[in-house]
Amino acid sequence: MKQICGFISRWMAALVLLVALIALVEPDTFVHIDTWYINPILGLIMFGMGLTLSAQDFHIVFSRPKDVLLGCLAQFTIMPLLAWLLAKAFALPEELALGVILVGCCPGGTSSNVITFLAKGDLALSVGMTATSTVLAPVLTPLLVWLLAGTMVDVDTIGMLMSILYVVIAPIAGGLLCQRFIPKLTEKLVAYLPAFSTLMIMMVVGIVVSHNAGKLLAGGVMIILVVMLHNLSGYGIGYMIGRMLHLKKEKCIAVSIEVGMQNSGLASSLAVLHFAVYPLATIPGAIFSVWHNISGAMMAKLYRS
Repeated sequence: MKQICGFISRWMAALVLLVALIALVEPDTFVHIDTWYINPILGLIMFGMGLTLSAQDFHIVFSRPKDVLLGCLAQFTIMPLLAWLLAKAFALPEELALGVILVGCCPGGTSSNVITFLAKGDLALSVGMTATSTVLAPVLTPLLVWLLAGTMVDVDTIGMLMSILYVVIAPIAGGLLCQRFIPKLTEKLVAYLPAFSTLMIMMVVGIVVSHNAGKLLAGGVMIILVVMLHNLSGYGIGYMIGRMLHLKKEKCIAVSIEVGMQNSGLASSLAVLHFAVYPLATIPGAIFSVWHNISGAMMAKLYRS
């Protein structure tokens, strides 16, 4: 069993990409699984992460809030500006440019915590950054969209906060409690968690790709290229900022992934709710949702090595 789990962990990126291709070519493979299941699946992964953490990890993060705030500042400056620059550089049509900017102005997604865990980054810092950026998003996301795209959007504050509570905080707390009260069982499970998380990420990618296959195929090469550049540039610049601030490698990895991976599902939702007259504005968020899970798996493999 351990050999099988080791194989799954080592070939994570290839397996995730394979699932994405299958879901794109044959959407029926996963399309019967409702997107509602994505959050519970992520919650399961977060529970597994909680089994590997300790209360001391979070004490270290919140006793040094500078790291969390610097990471959030990087996220709400780098990704919005990159989105605006790429939209200008590629002369994107108004609808697609709006969609790209919406993605750039959103907070970090819960998938970033999963990838940070798999990349052996500072998971506590990643969770702290996700929580903080989500709390700041109801103010910063509409303001940034207004500044960069010339229009204002409303953000569901309560919905976002409840989502992060259910998907991130509560499962991790459950894992911490298990570690505290049933340590022997927890110790046995920890060895299998990376492979379990990989399988769950594969499931998420399969669901997301199958439900967005039409948009992905209709998006065109240019918008796919823009989304890929946006995401990869976020990883690279985020890591460089960590190095410039003389952060430890684990913290640099967390900042890199947190900056590069966005809550693109929120971006698509905002496009549907507030820009129904611009249907193409939903496409960048849909493409980003697929791509950042694939690229995240690749980055996890790279950072682990």
